[in-house]
Amino acid sequence: MEVFTVYILRSIKTKKHYIGYTIDINKRLLQHNTRLNRSTIRGIPWEVIYSETGFNSRQRAMRREKEIKNWKGGIKFKQFLKNAGIV
Repeated sequence: MEVFTVYILRSIKTKKHYIGYTIDINKRLLQHNTRLNRSTIRGIPWEVIYSETGFNSRQRAMRREKEIKNWKGGIKFKQFLKNAGIV
């Protein structure tokens, strides 16, 4: 059974955030930092600042990813990062 992880990356260069999900977070981070993901090329290098693991289906991981993305840029996203001890 595959287990998915939802993650938040922060660009060390631009301080912007990227939210996604994956099965292998280390492999995915490498893809982001080696220009294999077009949407994150401008922010290289990226670092993982948050992850949630244990999603036993792609659909559940996608739902959680979408929930966090809906907060992005707003007060709720900032509060989420603060509560997670990131900000």
